[in-house]
Amino acid sequence: SNKVEVCPNCIDPVDMSISIKERILIRDKYGIPLDKKVFVYGGNLGKPQGISFLIECLKTQANNEQAYFLIVGDGTEYSKLETYISEYKPQNVQLMKRLKKEDYNRMVAACDVGMIFLDYRFTIPNFPSRLLSYMQAKLPVLCVTDKNTDVGKIAVENGFGWWCESNNLEKTKKIFNNIINSDLSLMGQNAYEYLVEYYSAFQSYCTIIKHFKEKE
Repeated sequence: SNKVEVCPNCIDPVDMSISIKERILIRDKYGIPLDKKVFVYGGNLGKPQGISFLIECLKTQANNEQAYFLIVGDGTEYSKLETYISEYKPQNVQLMKRLKKEDYNRMVAACDVGMIFLDYRFTIPNFPSRLLSYMQAKLPVLCVTDKNTDVGKIAVENGFGWWCESNNLEKTKKIFNNIINSDLSLMGQNAYEYLVEYYSAFQSYCTIIKHFKEKE
């Protein structure tokens, strides 16, 4: 254990949060309702993300008039989401292809909660980099993952998110209901502060460079 340490995914943190006026303009641009809590998923839509379970989660929320789900991305499982929307015609789900990075970041900032999904069968810990874009936008994060990654544990213990194993539909449904009644602005601020303290490029630099200094 004395030879192992963590050097996490990192960025140069930039406050990507936006004003209420910008929020209204962006939601209007993309047809996102103003009167609902908006859950956004951005990134790859492939086998590792457990898209079939994401669809089952969306089905449980079909009649939730307080929630809206924005799925942005592409991948081998994109067609599954297209088929679901075509067949069930949910009124609170919007599926979009990838956007330019700048447009995507602004749209994320106009949402309320970021979502991370990973297949429950993973036996190695994954730490999706999309977490950082949510935190930059001051969004709390819902992590629906396998039990071997600690991304959900970190979010819960530091007050900026929720976690559920990605084969527990009933618990996930309850978490969606809890989120609607949570103080999302406070949790979003917690997310940004944690990002600055632990996931900045400077922190990763320090983690790496200290080993070179030790040899001097």
